[in-house]
Order: sequence, then C-alpha cells, then structure tokens
Amino acid sequence: MAAVARLILQDFRSYEALDLPVEGQIVALAGENGAGKTNILEALSLFTPGRGLRRAEITTMARQGGDGSFAASITLVDEAGRLGIGLGPTDAEGRRPRLARIDGTSVGSALAFSDYLRVVWLTPDLDGLFRGAAGDRRRFLDRLVLAIDPSHATRSNALERALRSRNRILEESPGQGQWLDAVEREVAELGIAVAAARAETVARLSAIIAETRDEASPFPFADIALSGEIDALVARLPALDAEDAYRELLRKSRHRDRAAGRTLAGPQASDLEVRHGPKDIPAGQGSTGEQKALLIGLVLAHARLVAAMSGIAPLVLLDEIAAHLDPRRRGALYEGLTGLGCQVWMTGADAALFGDLPAGAQRFAVTPGRIDPLD
Repeated sequence: MAAVARLILQDFRSYEALDLPVEGQIVALAGENGAGKTNILEALSLFTPGRGLRRAEITTMARQGGDGSFAASITLVDEAGRLGIGLGPTDAEGRRPRLARIDGTSVGSALAFSDYLRVVWLTPDLDGLFRGAAGDRRRFLDRLVLAIDPSHATRSNALERALRSRNRILEESPGQGQWLDAVEREVAELGIAVAAARAETVARLSAIIAETRDEASPFPFADIALSGEIDALVARLPALDAEDAYRELLRKSRHRDRAAGRTLAGPQASDLEVRHGPKDIPAGQGSTGEQKALLIGLVLAHARLVAAMSGIAPLVLLDEIAAHLDPRRRGALYEGLTGLGCQVWMTGADAALFGDLPAGAQRFAVTPGRIDPLD
C-alpha cells in the first residue's frame, strides 16, 4: 500500500507551514467550508502527472502573502520514498522553476513519482458528470487512464499540440499538402494511441466491475463503453490499419474541418457512456443520489484496478464524500474503503459524519492554516 506517513507544506494555499504526521489507513479532515480541507487533498494530488484535482495552474497554488514559491513533500510509509514538488523562487531570467524531487534528487516531473505512488480522487465537481458535457467525461476517463498508464498525459498533450498545428495550417495555408500530410500522420499515430489506451482501460475496468459486482450493494455497478468514430476504428482494426483509416479520414475532411475551424473527427470527440447497471438506464437519467452512488462505485472499482495493474494500492482522495449519503450508504462506504487496502483521505464539514469510521481511522480538525487531532 502506498500510504503517506508525513505531509509537509510550505507556503501552499492557506498553509504558511504544516508538518502533519499520519498513521491511519483512513484520514478524515473535518472543518468549516473555506478552512483549507480541500487544499490538503490538492497538495496530495500533485504527486501524480497532470494538474491536480482542481486542474489549477501551479502558479496559483502559492500562498497569498508569500514570495510566490511553495513546496509540498510527503514521506511514504516505511520511508519507501520522500517525494517533493513545488515552485521555486524567481531565477535570474524572471521565471519560477517547477521542482520535483525524490529522496532529495531532482527528477524531470511528477511522472517519476509513478514508481512510488498512484492517486485517484472524487470531488463534488464530478457530481454532475453523467448529465454534463462529453468533454467532462473525457477528462474523467483520461484521469482513470492516467492512474494506470502515467505516460497517457504525454501522449494526450502531444495530440493536442498536433491538432492545433493541423487547425492552424488549414486556416492559414490550406494548400500546403505536404505539411498537412505530415501533421496528419502525427495526429493519426497519437490519436489511435490515445484511443487505444482509453479502450484498454474501459475494458479492464468493465471486467473488474463484473468480477466484483454485488446486486445488493448500495453502490450500483456501472456499464461503461466508449462511443466515437475513432473508438469504433480501434475496436475493429489492428493499430496500424486504424492509423491508416484515421489518416485517410483526416485527408478527406480537410474542407469540412477548415470551415468548422477545428478537427471534428478524433479522440477529442469521443464520449464515455455510463449506464446504471441494475436499472439498465443511462446514468444521467438516475436520481441525484443514484448518480452519486454510481460514481462512488465506479471510483472504488477503479482503485481496485489501479492496484491490480500497477502493484501499488493507490492513495484515494474523497472530497466532501459523505455529506449527501444516507446512513446506510455512509456505513457501506466506510466498510468498502476499509476493504480496499488503500490509504484514504476524506473531507467533510461536519465531524459527526466521521463518528462511525472504523477503528484505526484518524480524525483531524481543520481551521485556517492549522490541522489538529480530533481524537
């Protein structure tokens, strides 16, 4: 289990300085809204590729009133590793370098932390996922993929750059066939790789849901599938043939895409379809409570998948998770979290919601800039 034994923050968000030792498998942070609970989860989420659970720019994370730099570090249990990340002081050229270290040695990025730690999370922003835009579900899916395959972010970012290049050429120099051929070859290679990684994650997640599903569980199982033109190519063709087919589709779509001002076909247009398994209805048609329960079940299944595929039981971050659960579902959640074998950090405005946590859980009171034990 990848578990945090100590968290240290310096000038991060609302914390001027924090040194928090941790022993529990479940860590509950209770405090009023705005006290700084989510800031703790955000700091932990930085130890994985991507932009963290708020998807914020790193320059916005430094404490107001500080010098603009910040540092966050964690020590894993049994001192399996000391990981640090932050934003350094302004250099001679006026830039602030991003810092990432393992046991005091600089590394290129948070991607290097993947050998030590995997992180999954659920935040209130995801409550409307099933009724929201397809782009929200794609980002959610890419986060699921990233926890299993840390290089997915590199491929996805490269695909975005290649798509921007194609769109720019179509707008400014549509007659440059050789340029378009070259960039479309890159788009096709990257696009099929991104779509294939998503498809593999969806297939493996579906399998683990089927293996562990319980019809009586208060967290219903989900049926998930990908929909999109490129997803269909990946499903029926070998990778190289799918690349060829996508590249031909891009070539034939140049006039249409130029008129639209963007590339219409590709993994950037895919959707993650989710159904409420027991009721066999689209997830978005369920009640608010049913959607929340379905999402929790999906995230718990994903945590199991991450552990199975990476060999690292992930850190699970649950922001304001228990507030809208009835007592039966809350009790089932705590029982399920204990059985995950992961360290879980959760937040809530009402400490009473954490009163029936299992033995060994740690409870903390969060006030602006401070965290103190509740027990």
